[in-house]
Amino acid sequence: MAAAHGNRSRMRIGFRGVLLFIFFFLDLASLSCAARQPPASRQKLRVHKHLKRLNKPPVKTIQSPDGDTIDCVHISHQPAFDHPFLKDHKIQTRPNYHPEGLYDENKMNTESKQRVDNIHQLWHVNGMCPEDTIPIRRTKEDDVLRASSVKRYGKKKHKSIPVPRNIPKSADPDLDNESGHQHAIAYVEGDRYYGAKATMNVWEPKIQLSNEFSLSQIWILGGSFGQDLNSIEAGWQVSPDLYGDNNTRLFTYWTSDAYQATGCYNLLCSGFIQINNNIAMGASISPVSAFRNSQYDISILVWKDQKEGNWWMQFGNGYVLGYWPSFLFSYLADSASMIEWGGEVVNSEPDGHHTSTQMGSGRFPEEGFGKSSYFRNIQVVDKENNLKAPRDLGTFTEQSNCYDVQTGSNSDWGHYFYYGGPGKNPNCP
Repeated sequence: MAAAHGNRSRMRIGFRGVLLFIFFFLDLASLSCAARQPPASRQKLRVHKHLKRLNKPPVKTIQSPDGDTIDCVHISHQPAFDHPFLKDHKIQTRPNYHPEGLYDENKMNTESKQRVDNIHQLWHVNGMCPEDTIPIRRTKEDDVLRASSVKRYGKKKHKSIPVPRNIPKSADPDLDNESGHQHAIAYVEGDRYYGAKATMNVWEPKIQLSNEFSLSQIWILGGSFGQDLNSIEAGWQVSPDLYGDNNTRLFTYWTSDAYQATGCYNLLCSGFIQINNNIAMGASISPVSAFRNSQYDISILVWKDQKEGNWWMQFGNGYVLGYWPSFLFSYLADSASMIEWGGEVVNSEPDGHHTSTQMGSGRFPEEGFGKSSYFRNIQVVDKENNLKAPRDLGTFTEQSNCYDVQTGSNSDWGHYFYYGGPGKNPNCP
């Protein structure tokens, strides 16, 4: 009897062991199957997870004539609040201070009367976002797949800051065009800056290759030109790689570590807090300037609210878009040490020759109004929160035969410059 009971126990143990072995084998097979999953499937899973993070549930959706989908997302659900430091953040609905001394747009002469009032974003044709929401350009699967990786989507490449030649070369990531980025800029340095403003005309430059871009922007810079650079940027750009087309689009960017790990374009990561329901970052601007025809321009102001420490952005004369919280930065938590205005392109040197990607209008500065691209009414914000003309405005370009810059000043435009060029030409092979 005891022997029979022992045999039954051994049989139960044996049966349990067989089951455990089967489950163990199935687990191994499952793991092995996951490991053998094609890289494309794993990539697709990563892309979909990223899209879910970026595309917040909308209150309303608007289809833009250019193919964009604009989602009206509740202001408290925007991507900024994915940041752990912003979980309990109370949204600042307006800045404490506006800089004093905004340039009087009514003083402009009739020749340059076309201005930001005439510019809108294409999606406005089909509707507007309601109060307490912000418009966000929906990210598509194709947008992410065009990036080198999910992690790098929405980020600039390292070493894309223009560094004027009087800065020591040891601190200069860009002098020899190592990054393929080229610039034509005006700049100021040597003081503490609390913001900058400019009005720039808007073009649709031709891009030779889809992995190249052309942009015109303001840079607010702090720190060295090494690994710790802080930058806030805003302007317009044409970037087929980022947006999937050749439309001219409003954009912003920020980084606190020289484009390595922090920051992104527009709202493609947590950081910038948008409060405006009229303007969508990354959306198309319309109309654009035409050669020997109407000129359309936009005004951009970025300034520091010295009470709260946040950096604010205003588009045009009335659209306060939102702010970058002070904690995102190290050097810019205090002030900027350099301001730059101007153009940037990527020169990937196709076939060993300079790219024919245009900067600005694609024309050189000496061609002047109606033909060349310009920045006018250039100003900086000082510690007393006053907008002032920049002192000792310098210029910089890597290859003036490809893209150039020329400054000037008068009573209508204050400090201004024309800039840009065609890229590849007989003098820029």
